[in-house]
Amino acid sequence: MEDNAFGVGAVDTMIGFPSDPDQVYAVMRRTFRDRESREEFSMPAAYMFKDIPEASMDLAMDPVAVTVGEMDRHGIAVGLVSASINTDVVARALQEHPGRFVTSWTVDPNEGMEAMRKLERAVEEHGVRAASFFPHGVTPQVAIDAPLAYVLYAKCVDLGIPVFVTAGVAGPRVPSLSQHVERIDQVMYDFPDLVFVMRHGAEPWVDLAVKLMIKWPNLHYSTSAFAPRYYPPAIVEYANTRGADRVIYGGYFPMGLSLDRIFGEFAQVGFKDDVWPKFLRQNAARVLKLEDAS
Repeated sequence: MEDNAFGVGAVDTMIGFPSDPDQVYAVMRRTFRDRESREEFSMPAAYMFKDIPEASMDLAMDPVAVTVGEMDRHGIAVGLVSASINTDVVARALQEHPGRFVTSWTVDPNEGMEAMRKLERAVEEHGVRAASFFPHGVTPQVAIDAPLAYVLYAKCVDLGIPVFVTAGVAGPRVPSLSQHVERIDQVMYDFPDLVFVMRHGAEPWVDLAVKLMIKWPNLHYSTSAFAPRYYPPAIVEYANTRGADRVIYGGYFPMGLSLDRIFGEFAQVGFKDDVWPKFLRQNAARVLKLEDAS
C-alpha cells in the first residue's frame, strides 16, 4: 500500500466492488417514474456525477483486485463494504485480504423483525460492524423517525453497532421528505446511546446537521458521495472548530466517484493539519471499533 499525502492509512466508510449496475439497481428502478432514471442512467443519481467509474469498467476484471489495487494506490488501509450486496465477492475479499475490509449490513425496515434477525445473525456470525439504512431507497419509503426505523435503532443499540443513514435530498429522483435532517433530532433524543452517522451530504439542511451534532454527542457526518471540492463549507468549518471528532471520510468508489478524483481534490479542502488524521482514519476507527483507533 502506498502512502497518501497525509501519511495516514485511511478508513473509507463507503467503498464497494465493480458490478453490473443493471443488477444492483434493478429493484430501485421499479420505483422511478421519469424515463431517464428508468431507461438511461447507469446509476440512479447519474445526472449528478461525471465519469462514473463503474460505468466504464471492464466487468470481466476481478472486482476484488480492482478495488484493492485502488485502495493500495491511495493509501486506504481499510474499506467498509456492504455484506448484503455482492455477497460472494465480499466473502472472497474478506478471505483473500484479511484486515483490509470490514462490513456493514443494509437493512430494509419494511421487513420488520425478520430484518432484525438477519442483522443480528450478520453481527454474531460474520462480525458485521455497522448497519446501514436508506430511507429513500426502500419500498415503501421509511422515514428516519418512523416506527419501523425505531426497531432498527433499538437493535443497533442492543448490538453495540453504529447505523449509517442517508440524510438530505435524495440523489435518485424520488421524494426526499423521509430524509429531512430535522427528523434526526427526535431519534437522538429517544436513543441517546445510538451512534448515528449521516451519509450523503444532508443538503440543503447542512447548517441544521451541524447544529444537531453540537447538540447530540453520538451524531456524526460522513462525506460519502461528495467530491471534496463540494464538501459543504459549514462542515469544513465545523471540523476545524468543535467538530474534529465528528466528521468522517466516506468515498463513493466505484458507484459514482473515482479515488483519483477524491484524493486529487483533497488539496482544495481547508481542513487544519490536525483534522486530517481524525477525518481520514481515527473517527471511523472509533465508530467502527477497529482495534487500532489511533
